[in-house]
Amino acid sequence: MTNTVVRRRTPGSLGTERHRSVLRRAKILLRTETHLSPWVRLVTKEVTSAATAQPQTYHALVQPDYVAILARSRGGLIPIVRQYRPAVEAYTWELPAGLLEPGEDPQRACRRELKEETGLEATSVVSLGWCYADTGRLENRLHAFFAVVSEPDPHFISEPGLSVAFVDQKRLQRYILNGTFRHQLHLGVLASAYLAGYWK
Repeated sequence: MTNTVVRRRTPGSLGTERHRSVLRRAKILLRTETHLSPWVRLVTKEVTSAATAQPQTYHALVQPDYVAILARSRGGLIPIVRQYRPAVEAYTWELPAGLLEPGEDPQRACRRELKEETGLEATSVVSLGWCYADTGRLENRLHAFFAVVSEPDPHFISEPGLSVAFVDQKRLQRYILNGTFRHQLHLGVLASAYLAGYWK
């Protein structure tokens, strides 16, 4: 493993004048990256701010940005996928999602992930914006999309370890309420879709 140290300035701040004053005094003194795998890097940061007298050490994980998609066919079917997640040691139901490939546009990644995970072609794609995946631990962003898609292909064979189900909105709502669907970031995608008028 190799470490790379990069010194950089803190980006501009937002909020009231008091908050701007506090944030102006926050500074990244040192940033060290340790490559853990082709997909993940561990970042160690030495940070000084108005809140602490001495520099503090913080850790974060770096991954590529990723996309998550609320897709719906014209017949009202929504694809959700199930797979084993070692991090939580459980099988989970999620929206179609995946990491961006190097240099890939988020909308292109949206169409690619839909095709790979569900066999569906997107006839229209609408960006619901992006958000930070986890401001305390992750540096990457989640790009959310709503897509109108083709009807399910009965001959589609899913990727190994991945199963696909097609549910209507009422069933997905039941899955959320009874705890079958527990992916918090993907619940955020559904909330964004609701606020944008795509979830009624």
